[in-house]
Amino acid sequence: MPARKKAEQENDRRILDALSLSFPSARAAEAEIVNLRAILELPKGTEHFISDIHGEYEAFRHILNNASGVIREKIDLLFSSSLSEGERADLAALIYYPDLKLRSLAARGLVTDAFLRDTLLRMTKICRLVASKYTRSKVRKALPAEYAYIFEELLYESESETRLHYHESILASVIAVGAAESMIGALASCIKRLTVDRLHIVGDVYDRGARPDVVLDDLMARPRTDIQWGNHDALWMGAAFGSRACIAAALNNAFSYGNLDTLEIGYGISLRPLAVFASETYRNCDVSAFLPKGEGASPYAADSPLLLAAMHKAIAVIAFKTEAEVIRRNPWLRMEDRILLEQIDFEKKTVRIAGRDRPLRDCDFPTVDPADPCRLSPAEEEVTERLVRAFTSSEKLRAHAAFLLERGGIYLCCNGNLLFHGCVPMEEDGSLMRFPVDGEMLAGKALFDALERKLRRGCLAPEDSPERREACDLFWFFWCGRHSPLFGRDKMATFERTLADDPSDPSLGEEKRNRYYTLYRNEADCLRILAEFGLTGKNAHIVNGHVPVCRKKGESPVKANGRLIVIDGGFCRAYQGKTGSAGYTLVYNSRGLRIIAHKPFSGIENAVEKDEDIDSTSELFDETDRRILVADTDEGAGIRRRIEELTMLLDAYRSGALKEKKHK
Repeated sequence: MPARKKAEQENDRRILDALSLSFPSARAAEAEIVNLRAILELPKGTEHFISDIHGEYEAFRHILNNASGVIREKIDLLFSSSLSEGERADLAALIYYPDLKLRSLAARGLVTDAFLRDTLLRMTKICRLVASKYTRSKVRKALPAEYAYIFEELLYESESETRLHYHESILASVIAVGAAESMIGALASCIKRLTVDRLHIVGDVYDRGARPDVVLDDLMARPRTDIQWGNHDALWMGAAFGSRACIAAALNNAFSYGNLDTLEIGYGISLRPLAVFASETYRNCDVSAFLPKGEGASPYAADSPLLLAAMHKAIAVIAFKTEAEVIRRNPWLRMEDRILLEQIDFEKKTVRIAGRDRPLRDCDFPTVDPADPCRLSPAEEEVTERLVRAFTSSEKLRAHAAFLLERGGIYLCCNGNLLFHGCVPMEEDGSLMRFPVDGEMLAGKALFDALERKLRRGCLAPEDSPERREACDLFWFFWCGRHSPLFGRDKMATFERTLADDPSDPSLGEEKRNRYYTLYRNEADCLRILAEFGLTGKNAHIVNGHVPVCRKKGESPVKANGRLIVIDGGFCRAYQGKTGSAGYTLVYNSRGLRIIAHKPFSGIENAVEKDEDIDSTSELFDETDRRILVADTDEGAGIRRRIEELTMLLDAYRSGALKEKKHK
């Protein structure tokens, strides 16, 4: 027998032996094949795409709770002829925020037995509708354990008088024992979970907004969630793994955005060592370029904005020095021109950038030695190491970084769509940009795969190993490296925006985008990128975040004849005045792809007290000619492979090649 044939038979035997543990008889295999074939004929579950949350947890929670308006559509579908607009809005708010809404209604004396009964009936109908595309087994897993039996009985619809009376008696008992409000909360949770089968976060949970840690807590509670890393996520992951450059940059961002809540409240990271160092070292320095621009939520800001500015200046200088360490360790980055502390002429108070001397707004750097400007002073070394210990010892930050590693990646191919946050780096001539990785020049999918493998390998390595340091440097590269796939620009112009000044050159702080951001408007280039990742179907798309869509200027999120969709969520309030919207989300259900444009969210309090939903408009831009089934999805392909294996097991039982295991 040829060796290859023998190896195939041995592999088949291993598969059959493993399957027989779960399906010990022909009847068990038959039943599972019937079940799986039935699942293939169900409509595909709804996928929900969100990006660029940037710590705006209230707006994120609302978009998550209303499934970009899908839940309100279900309410209108069922009750448009029987409930008023106000009653439907009340019901929607109750599903979004059951505890808060019930408390508000109770304060007005509106939570009566009749209200509870009607609400439970209506929510049961909604739950029955959103559960209709799933198997009972899947629905059962989504039900809260304490009410699973009751829910299953209520979700079993029947028009018979006996069954209706049975349902009425269940609800009467629930109200009588005082469990109605708890059950409303459980039903609301079940509706939200079943409305969206899978959640995609296309990057940038972190920075700008107050509480990215709250967003990640919410995501960790959802079972079918994946994340495509954004450059801000990579920055915080690098900080969690001890990268000095990432920690300094993350702190610099927190001061720049006037937000220290993430550090002090979210992750319990004390900034006292930095405050002591800054107050001693920068006491008599000019810190005007670093004065807080936002309100900031920090105990330091209330006492002294000058102290906050000194802390900001101190960490900015440390950031410039530690990023120089990364650049020097990694010549493949080709970023030596970004070591700008070495380009300062302290006598002339200028800095050389792009071949020109530019005046400095601030040249008062007590820790910078002109003879060796990028060397950390002994005091900077000490405070940096204390900050590293603070970041790496934060249990919550470590848990969030582990979650991002487990559920995340640079890209994802899912049901014909290619998801990534930033770009596929491209040269000016339109060819894929190549980077050196472990002795090979790689581009496109091969580059993404190699970088991710290297990163994961390093994260599992011992803390002081060269592999861990390489991983930390990769996180920094993803954050702001030249043409990084997650960043997609030629530089991060933090130094220019903060310290340099040149009225004759308004483009000084400009960050030139990678060529990808021009070519992604062309269908042919998008098709070429999709093919690079193995996607060639007529309904294949690229889903991007990272770059806000400027609706004010007439820009569309749909590009390249529908082959690419930019869904920068626009959650960040700082962008909303410039873009004219609160961004976009995407919904992909059995009818096709819909892009939803959102207006700014007025807050959870208004959603509860005034039933104010996010004002959204929806456009179905890729409608299918027939309903998409599970059979048409990646999950369906996996199910078909499982059916083939089970059929092989069934044949083995029937032929006598494998003995059935009888239960005792």
